[in-house]
Amino acid sequence: MHKSIKLVSVTFAAAAVVATSACAAGSYAAPGSPSSSAKPSASAKPSTSASASASAKPSASKPTPVKASTPSAILASTAWETTAAKDAKGAKVALTDKNVKNYVGWAYFKKDGTFTLYNLDDSAKGKGDWTVSPDGKTRTIVAKNADGSVQYKRTVEIVTLTEKEFTYRVYPEASNKAVYYDIVHTATKHAEPRA
Repeated sequence: MHKSIKLVSVTFAAAAVVATSACAAGSYAAPGSPSSSAKPSASAKPSTSASASASAKPSASKPTPVKASTPSAILASTAWETTAAKDAKGAKVALTDKNVKNYVGWAYFKKDGTFTLYNLDDSAKGKGDWTVSPDGKTRTIVAKNADGSVQYKRTVEIVTLTEKEFTYRVYPEASNKAVYYDIVHTATKHAEPRA
């Protein structure tokens, strides 16, 4: 009995590593883009079994409805527009800069736990499920394909989360915490585009 429980734990940990290492930290970057960075879970340890990691696939997530008076409720309270970006020294970075352009757009985090992303020209960018950690320190999105299968999963550090500003941090290289970009979003009344 104990052996089968251990095998499930190893397989689950391998799946977590595969899911997180295949994804970028930012909410708008395309998987594998130069401005993306993988951030493996601290609790997930690589499996030494090649067959366990080869067979591990991210499982489909289900939306988590937002609870009132939580950091999630703040994020779901408005639509967001990317309005600025700053580097690790606090200097402004153009939204067209190669390190931040993939994170720019409109974001709609709905109270049912789903999200939709659009470029500033209102073209569709992505959709799926989202959560904010109970302590308000991280935001995770699970982007999904049209058939509901998981496309990628990304977790970012939240720098600021108020009713007027949502800023998160992305690292071009996950191993180098000295180089990062803060992506600033401000609340907007921009109606969600019809895709």
